[in-house]
Amino acid sequence: MKKFMLILLGVFLLISGAFSFPFEKDKASAAPIISPNQTADQIADAIIKTGTSLIGKATYSRTEYKSTYPYKFSCATFIDYIFKQNGADLATYNEDYMLRLGVAVPMNQIKKGDLFFFDVDKSDNNPADHIGIYLGNNKLLHMADSQQNIVISDMTAKPYYTENFVGARRVIPSYMPSTPLTTADKIVNRAYTMMGNVTISNSVNNPSTNTFTNGGLVNYIYEQNGITLGTNNVSQLASKGSYVARANLKKGDLIFFSSTAGGTTPTIAAIYAGNQKFLLTDPKKGIISRVLFVPWYDTHYVTGRRVIK
Repeated sequence: MKKFMLILLGVFLLISGAFSFPFEKDKASAAPIISPNQTADQIADAIIKTGTSLIGKATYSRTEYKSTYPYKFSCATFIDYIFKQNGADLATYNEDYMLRLGVAVPMNQIKKGDLFFFDVDKSDNNPADHIGIYLGNNKLLHMADSQQNIVISDMTAKPYYTENFVGARRVIPSYMPSTPLTTADKIVNRAYTMMGNVTISNSVNNPSTNTFTNGGLVNYIYEQNGITLGTNNVSQLASKGSYVARANLKKGDLIFFSSTAGGTTPTIAAIYAGNQKFLLTDPKKGIISRVLFVPWYDTHYVTGRRVIK
């Protein structure tokens, strides 16, 4: 039941020749974009359908993640996978971070698609170590353990669920775009559709070959959506638009990180995608998604800028 352990500190990737940052393991490759005409119930149904279709096809693993048959998931990578396959990128498979996404839901208001969290090991400081998705009628879909793998459990069947339950979170609405799409929606969607199709360089910006620097990619994506930033330089990008406090960030804002903890010089530019999620470059993977809860990003955060009027 214990969570799939993420190496968040001490593992670094070069984003340019001058600095590095920690990363999580690759997730599913499908571009996670929700259509503006989908309802929250439709998205929940699709997520649940994907999850139940994997029953008997996936096995439990705390140390290995495999998103093709034969699938291997922990309880949290399973949730991350089925959400992302249906357009909702949680951008993490750490249960503690997932517990901070979306909004808390009281038990008398729960509905299908909500995430349920449990704390089995009370001896550690982690607020959650197991997660599942609520199906309705007291049923929970989850990757249970190495004996059961993916199962549908009745939460009234045994004390385990009531004794270890620590909360429910509603996350699906926070990933839904506006209707019609806003400029911010289009910017985030553009970044997602480019996932897996860009090469990150230290110095080259060539849209014809989808080769960009960190700042160059940000500049390009905004320009493609009618926002002229006029520079590929990260420090110059950090002076564009107007300052926005971290607590007031909105989808489409630019956020910046320093290569040094507590530093004030921005060296990484990223696109804020809402619900604590952002998109940035990775020298090996192109574009990746992360959440601000990750300690490295939390301690290296510099500023936010609003450039969409």
